[in-house]
Amino acid sequence: MSFYSLPFITLYIDPGTGGMLFSILFGIFGSLMLFARSLIVKLKFRIGAGKTDKVMGEAIPIVIFSDHKRYWNVFEPICDKLDKKGIRTVYYTMSEDDPALEKKYENITCEFIGEGNKAFAKMNVVGAVIVLSTTPSLDVFQWKRSKRCKYYIHVPHQPNDITLYRMFGIDFYDSLLLSGDYQKDQIRKLEQLRNEPEKEIEIVGLPYMDVMKARVDSVKGTMQAKPADAKKTVLLAPSWGKSGVLSVYGEKMIDALIATGYDIIIRPHPQSFTSEKEMIDRLMKKYGEGSGVTWNRDNDNFDVLMKSDIMISDFSGVIFDFSLVYDKPVIYTEARIDKAPYDASWIDDELWTNKILPHIGRELKDSDLDNIKSVIDECISSDKYADGRDRARRETWSHPGEGAQRTADYIADKYKELTTKADSSEEAEASA
Repeated sequence: MSFYSLPFITLYIDPGTGGMLFSILFGIFGSLMLFARSLIVKLKFRIGAGKTDKVMGEAIPIVIFSDHKRYWNVFEPICDKLDKKGIRTVYYTMSEDDPALEKKYENITCEFIGEGNKAFAKMNVVGAVIVLSTTPSLDVFQWKRSKRCKYYIHVPHQPNDITLYRMFGIDFYDSLLLSGDYQKDQIRKLEQLRNEPEKEIEIVGLPYMDVMKARVDSVKGTMQAKPADAKKTVLLAPSWGKSGVLSVYGEKMIDALIATGYDIIIRPHPQSFTSEKEMIDRLMKKYGEGSGVTWNRDNDNFDVLMKSDIMISDFSGVIFDFSLVYDKPVIYTEARIDKAPYDASWIDDELWTNKILPHIGRELKDSDLDNIKSVIDECISSDKYADGRDRARRETWSHPGEGAQRTADYIADKYKELTTKADSSEEAEASA
């Protein structure tokens, strides 16, 4: 019998049944593929990225994230100390011209990671043992906690109320490095009100103010005393938002200052150029060259603070830099802070900023604008606020001169603690 004469059995499957079977088969195949893909991703994560990312073939123990170059003054003294500890660190910045990119370190690599959502997208999946940042609103808006990071540490960029962040601004950090006990009290009250677990808090001081103070002392030693009859320089340094001095007073304040005949410098908050661009553009156009006003946007505020005899501000943190570091008088506008958007709205206590300001400077009333020159002269010549400045330093500037070292020590100890725990867990799993 030849092959061609062999009988064949023919199977018939109706179109409906066939379609159903193919759907089932494709479904099973698709599920298996998804399971395999998920398994591969999980294995890669556990093997290569469970607690670190890979950059240039090396793990990242510590990532520092800065959303603007203006915070380099906060991070530089910390980086200087961390570099000496020999712990591999990567500094990610959202500013293409961040001074950090020019700094040469042995153990720290600095990298521009783009702006806006591009940068946050990277941070949302970055792998590290520790992330250190000044940026608030972690896990609130577009910046999310990465599942590949073990621990998030927040360091403030100014020495006043920790509750003056937008609501829930620091709730999802693991620890906070603060400068005063009153800030710790504020955090504990928030945690109790929100029924949150206590974050780890370390009082380390103010690294950037320590560096600024040393810089001021070194320059003062080489400067000649300013003659008593020299033309005075007045610095207007507002915060941003509807409670800021420019938003409240605008042209009325600027015109009054110009009428004094003094040199007037206006240094808006950097956020004003984004959030209040229309107002700033209008004022800069109106008070341009020849108006008696100089606009300052220097990334480093050292020179402008050094040359100014007095500062007029509102609730901006720079008022404490000027008063406590440069030891100069301040004038602050009437407190008109709308606490509603801030964590401070949860706490009935008066803001520390509002309580301490009368001890370090003169409050400017609306009626004072017509007599602003006399108010400025009185504040510059008076020594009545010296004791108040000492009090403010005691309350908000713990461990003067030691901030950067204490911060670096805390980070290094925390890194050792976290990696020791991880190693112990891996050994326990291996022996099980």
